[in-house]
Amino acid sequence: MPSAEPTVTLLHDPARLAYDGAGPRPVQVSQWRSAREDAPLVVLSHGTGGSVAELAWWATALRDAGFDVVGIDHHGNSYAAGTTALGFVCWWDRALDVSFVLDSVTARGPVGVAGFSLGGYTAGAVCGVRLSERVVDALFSGTFELPPPPEYPTLREELDELRDRTDPALAAALPRRAAADLRDPRVRAGFLLCPALGPVLDDAATATGVGVPVMVRWTAADTEAPPEVNGMRLTRAIRGAEGGPVGTPESGHYGFVIPAQDDPAAKADVVRDSLAFFTRTLTT
Repeated sequence: MPSAEPTVTLLHDPARLAYDGAGPRPVQVSQWRSAREDAPLVVLSHGTGGSVAELAWWATALRDAGFDVVGIDHHGNSYAAGTTALGFVCWWDRALDVSFVLDSVTARGPVGVAGFSLGGYTAGAVCGVRLSERVVDALFSGTFELPPPPEYPTLREELDELRDRTDPALAAALPRRAAADLRDPRVRAGFLLCPALGPVLDDAATATGVGVPVMVRWTAADTEAPPEVNGMRLTRAIRGAEGGPVGTPESGHYGFVIPAQDDPAAKADVVRDSLAFFTRTLTT
């Protein structure tokens, strides 16, 4: 019988430095293993500033249905793994975390990826979702504004300070890195829940870049990642994507991760839809 609690392991990626430059990038993973010997694997990515522990309800439901789950706490962007300004804007590092984990953890079956909010973007990125270099450049230079995440209200001020101290050649390279092709060919399907960064999307590159099945789900009353410019936009850009709402008309963004806003209806819909999706794409 699988354990109710995940196994937590701290890995280190020697190919990338931690944001403070003091050593290799730490990648903390939580593993929920099913009793099935040939279990497909789902890699799970949390929202900005959060933790995969907040998504344990999703991980255990997948595990109980016969999937192995590996959740990542992204360095610099997780209250469980520390937060820094760079961790909130170096979005590509999250996708590279997924690929590093797939290098480090044995997959007993086909691989899918799922994520919530910025984790929804992360899941999309390893499936081929692309960002616009032009818009990211405007964002980093301060000529295009995105509201700072509530988890890091001083982000804009800290980014301005970082930009002033950063080598110009490095600063110029950041938009190219953010807009790079981050696909991982081992990933066969992606489930994007309330995905973020829709306003920075490269629709044309995404349309040609995603070649695996993708399901997108959003909540109708989401004010943090409004579906009109995030989940719905991604659904239109990704060829063949299955998009739609979960929960009730009152369901918002944080009912998946904040106990005081717990949304059982939305969670139940996500479990139902993701199980059906991954069963179809990873086991048949």
